[in-house]
Amino acid sequence: MPTTCTIAMSEIPAYDGPHAIPGIRFRAARAALGVTAWGMNVLELDPNNSGHPEHDHAGDGQEEVYVVLDGSVVLVVDGVERVLVAGDLARVAPEARRKLVTRADGVRILALGGTPGVAFVPTL
Repeated sequence: MPTTCTIAMSEIPAYDGPHAIPGIRFRAARAALGVTAWGMNVLELDPNNSGHPEHDHAGDGQEEVYVVLDGSVVLVVDGVERVLVAGDLARVAPEARRKLVTRADGVRILALGGTPGVAFVPTL
């Protein structure tokens, strides 16, 4: 593995498989960079998009951190809405139900994930 890897986010192919969601581009940044220590993806949601699935990570214990890179998003956690804008960060506990919703603006988010106390094992 090279000591440095660089790539533009736009050069990471968006997932286009059977679970692709209209208006959402899911880019596997961890795999594109060869990161093996934590999960990392770039999510791009078009304006007025509510297609991001509500979910939690109670089963696998993964906590997530969202870093808003561009635009704005409503992060709904356990039914409570929080508006995040470029430069904001949010940590979501594994057991919390979360969903991302956009309004007039689209958003680009860097999502980081890992399970505390458990070594990360890349799946792809």
